[in-house]
Amino acid sequence: MIKKNQYFLLFIMTAVIALGVLVEVVFRRPYSFHGTVINPPLPVTDFTLQTANNEAFRLSDQKGKIVLLFFGYTSCPDVCPVTLATFKQVYDNLGEDSQKVRFVMITADPDRDTPDKVSEYVARFSPEFIGLSGNRSALEPIWKQLGVFVEKQDSGSAAGYLVSHTSSVYVLDPNGSLLMTFPYGTTEIDMANDLAQLLKQSKQ
Repeated sequence: MIKKNQYFLLFIMTAVIALGVLVEVVFRRPYSFHGTVINPPLPVTDFTLQTANNEAFRLSDQKGKIVLLFFGYTSCPDVCPVTLATFKQVYDNLGEDSQKVRFVMITADPDRDTPDKVSEYVARFSPEFIGLSGNRSALEPIWKQLGVFVEKQDSGSAAGYLVSHTSSVYVLDPNGSLLMTFPYGTTEIDMANDLAQLLKQSKQ
């Protein structure tokens, strides 16, 4: 009986040690991002655009925050509302950490999208979201630097033209550098997890 108890105790001790090793491996394993990481991050030239009520939004003023940039337009039939709906879910999933992230849509259609119009559009998804516009001379350098494709396309309908545009989300780190991109279709869970990890790393 004593020998049997000794074997049982040895089994329990082995199991506990194995579990400890497994936990250590799991928790020490590097986090694998779902977005495409840009290493080293690329500095983004400071810019100023207009939001609602003729207020200015300056990128450099967002230092210390993670900035999510999306390029779209208020007449967009599909990609833009889907992305903004995803933003809303990400914002909700982040909880208190959402205050450390700026969710920004910059127009790809300055001929029709005034700053007030873009701001009103994004506010339908969350009053915390920021909508920006400006004249083409202010927007084109931003599009060019980030590699954003923008092109008008005749829709052949009374609704007017459509705008073909890059659908990725650009993630700027707290220093204002381009750190990551999320392809269109990235889930709100994957996006929120990546942002939570970036916020955690920024504290270290």
